[in-house]
Amino acid sequence: MSTPFDHTMTQLDRAVAVRSFSEAFLSLLRQPQRTIRVAIPVHMDDGSLRIFEGYRVQYNNARGPFKGGIRYHIATDLEEVKALAFWMSLKCAVADIPMGGGKGGITVDPKQLSNSELERLSRGWARAMTDVIGPQKDVPAPDVNTTGEIMAWMGDEYAKMTGEKTGATFTGKPVGQGGSEGRTEATAQGGYFAFEALRESLGLPVSCAVVIQGIGNVGGYAAKIWAKNSHKIVAVSDSRGAIYHPDGLDLAAVFDHKEKTGGVRGFAGAKDVTNEELLELPCDVLIPAALENQITPANANAIQAKVVFELANGPTTPEADEILFGRGIPVVPDILANAGGVTVSTFEWEQNLKGEHWTEADVVKKLEDIMWAQAKTILSRSQELKTDIRRAAFVVALERIEAAEKARGLSS
Repeated sequence: MSTPFDHTMTQLDRAVAVRSFSEAFLSLLRQPQRTIRVAIPVHMDDGSLRIFEGYRVQYNNARGPFKGGIRYHIATDLEEVKALAFWMSLKCAVADIPMGGGKGGITVDPKQLSNSELERLSRGWARAMTDVIGPQKDVPAPDVNTTGEIMAWMGDEYAKMTGEKTGATFTGKPVGQGGSEGRTEATAQGGYFAFEALRESLGLPVSCAVVIQGIGNVGGYAAKIWAKNSHKIVAVSDSRGAIYHPDGLDLAAVFDHKEKTGGVRGFAGAKDVTNEELLELPCDVLIPAALENQITPANANAIQAKVVFELANGPTTPEADEILFGRGIPVVPDILANAGGVTVSTFEWEQNLKGEHWTEADVVKKLEDIMWAQAKTILSRSQELKTDIRRAAFVVALERIEAAEKARGLSS
């Protein structure tokens, strides 16, 4: 059975088939620079001691400090974190920000922990990683099931251990504790800017029918942002199931229903569907905003969307990519579509280092300029290479990383 990291290497092979790179450089990119695995002891509320497994993969820092989120999930393992760290390396290069790629995680279901247990676990991860992270080494951020509060706990623990005072080691912090304006919605907002930069070239109408898989932080903000800009959200899902209405959903009422009932299913006037059925609904734009490996060879031929826009990391397998490409369905890849989050995280890092605090308007304008420019660059490259947008994005990223590797003398 292939792993998420196997998928990244297949994607790499697909990209280098359309634009060759030196074997020395590709050898560097086929493995992370450093892999860290730690045991984190946590005293539970009942007095027992549990040992949790934590990870950090530092993939490539040719362009700057390692950068990438920390996820808390029961299925998180080293292979998943390696894949995510690889994608982060390319994502930072796609956004053309001065960061390398890393990722972290803990194998845990955070819903099973009390808030105090969660804090002890988070501080334990920060303590265990103190020697390998830092403003000029590795700058973690939130990811699946981690929050600004968790980043604040980790940042506080790191400061206690090291005396570091800029607060620039962790990003995604609450605004009052060194966080950046606009960070919470940055992944979705950056995605929308990239979408608008590409929309006309992708043959999409001014007002699109949109299906969103997952309405957590990223998908929830995406639903609101696309709807605010006159697009029609026809289906959304959460971990329990999905709802569909071809004429569009009243999002405010949907979020209220979810708050009251714990899920979106059962929303009055909408049809309950499964998460699997949601992916195959007719629409202009399908936005996977949940977890990896959602569009596979098993369902790629049933996708009815005109465009797949990846706000999740790795939602489309390489085999499904080939099927969708053959069917003429463009996929806007994660390393472009969801790069807004790491871009604004980098803005936060910069603000912390300089002792500045930028306005939300400044942050959003800087984000728009970057996402629009890079989306256009990658679209142009896909047309030049006569290939899909993912392979073009990989090529652009690889060229930028290779240039940085050559500058530091590690690749011929």
